[in-house]
Amino acid sequence: MSHPQPLWIGEADVASLLTLADAIDVLERALMLEARGDAENMLKTHVSWADGNTLHAIGATLAGNGFVGTKTWAHTRDGATPLLVLFDARDGSLTAIIEAFALGQLRTGGISGVATRWLARPNATNLAIIGSGKQALAQVAAVAAVRSLERVRVFSSTAMHRAQFAERVQSELGLPAVAAKSVAEAVNDADVVTLVTRAREPFLSAAMLAVGSHINAVGAITPDRVEFAQDVFTRCAVVSADSVASAQKLSRELIDHFANGDWRQVRPLSAIVASRQARSSDADLTLFKAMGMGISDVALGVEIYQRALRAEVGRRFAHPERATPQLRVDIRR
Repeated sequence: MSHPQPLWIGEADVASLLTLADAIDVLERALMLEARGDAENMLKTHVSWADGNTLHAIGATLAGNGFVGTKTWAHTRDGATPLLVLFDARDGSLTAIIEAFALGQLRTGGISGVATRWLARPNATNLAIIGSGKQALAQVAAVAAVRSLERVRVFSSTAMHRAQFAERVQSELGLPAVAAKSVAEAVNDADVVTLVTRAREPFLSAAMLAVGSHINAVGAITPDRVEFAQDVFTRCAVVSADSVASAQKLSRELIDHFANGDWRQVRPLSAIVASRQARSSDADLTLFKAMGMGISDVALGVEIYQRALRAEVGRRFAHPERATPQLRVDIRR
């Protein structure tokens, strides 16, 4: 069987082909596939080396859509170069390689947008964002895509960084934003609280949070990182995760709380989306733990690939040789 040449899709094309609002809708449809059993995650894995650097691998099958894929990246202090590789689910042929930094921002922001759509109060207007790094702006934009925000408060550990980020929120997203002097000041009366840091000690406690808040906990995705204190769980009416299996393996916050408890209390986000039931009006806190999962990456990759074909963007490259090589075995030294 002959195959079209695979497509290499660069960062600029990814950014031009898919908006964050589009990504939220794509992710919600992918979660419905997962709930029906038509998509399955490859359990996320990682390994660390010096100075907190980490090598990650993640993937999924969307066989109903005809694709499977993996994403891998090395996260270092000097940056990362994530790549998503898509294969034809029928015969394993290479379909596309997608530069995946922008895709990762769409995925990480978009999944918080889906969670906020279903778990935050419908009249939520105030957002607190803790952290001002590379993922933070997409997190603000994702919440703004599903709720009409009137105020954004920003906190990060460096005063200059939080002031600069508040200015970016105002100039790039057109949202009123101010820098807060502490976590407690930022989350005071906030309807939605998003945590996107690399903290190693908890900085958010239950006493800081207003009744009815929704929390997107995004930053701590390896066991050496933690963002919120254990007492937050005592007020949660709903605890959800994009990948419960990854949370069981990699989320220090959930591992510590559910080590001797019932992990069935952690609802997959796919189950919440499939039930079409938003939070109850009398719920206190709701918590979404974002671990990152292959279904999200692959679903966005498939959408980007299909849009790239229609727009005729990307670069074709030679298909890898599919024949089984005949190896010469020689034991002589």
